[in-house]
Amino acid sequence: MSRPTLGPVLKWAGGKSQLLPWILARLPEQIDTYYEPFVGGGAVFFALASRQRFKRAVLGDRNPNLVAVYEALQKEPKRVIQRLKRYQESHSEEAYYKVREREPSSLVEKAARVIYLNKTGFNGLYRVNRSGEFNVPFGRYVNPRIVNEPRLMAVHETLKGVQIVTKDFEEVCREAKKGDAVYLDPPYLPVSTTSSFAEYHAEPFGLSEHKRLAKVFAQLSRRGVCAVLSNSDTPDTRRLFDGHRLETVAARRSINSNHKRRGPVDEILVST
Repeated sequence: MSRPTLGPVLKWAGGKSQLLPWILARLPEQIDTYYEPFVGGGAVFFALASRQRFKRAVLGDRNPNLVAVYEALQKEPKRVIQRLKRYQESHSEEAYYKVREREPSSLVEKAARVIYLNKTGFNGLYRVNRSGEFNVPFGRYVNPRIVNEPRLMAVHETLKGVQIVTKDFEEVCREAKKGDAVYLDPPYLPVSTTSSFAEYHAEPFGLSEHKRLAKVFAQLSRRGVCAVLSNSDTPDTRRLFDGHRLETVAARRSINSNHKRRGPVDEILVST
């Protein structure tokens, strides 16, 4: 496998590619089992994997469509690639909306649909309504790269032996122990009443969920687990994670339905 091809296969709101140096520096050089309960685009996982910094890994998310992408690439990457090539050949605005309306049943079809819509939808958004229906409009790209076969196959190789689950973050973290590491990248607390972007799942991730997350983080710390968490830099975040190491980092966000909200923003890294 050519390591330069390894990396996220999806564009994801809040992706961590640009913050990797800060995050990786706060995780152990050698990890027994690495847990990522909000896997999203998986930038941190792929960076750790490329550096061979863990023995085992558990990836989770409560978004079943996202989990289907990783499961399908783990089990049947060539079939996913074949389906994406057909999407590439027939791509148009009309075809996009037909695919968006479809709810496939097979794992391969689910995965290919998510990748296709992610690569061709407006601004790389993944957004669903309260019914769980994908509702991002067509993106007017001149020549979107729908199929990146070397990267998809590199991801397949990396996912061999990885445990992939559709579970709540608390359940994913339950078995973590000393020698393991956990990276938590939840839907962020909003910095204002109009800036929240947590619509990657039909069920909201609000303040009560962040409070539960803070309790899980504290439990990980007490068990001697190395844990790192990303979030928006807000008074609520600082209050919830008071007592842990808090650092402000600047990130540039390019995925937002409102172009005025794209650009440099302060985020916070919390570590045990």
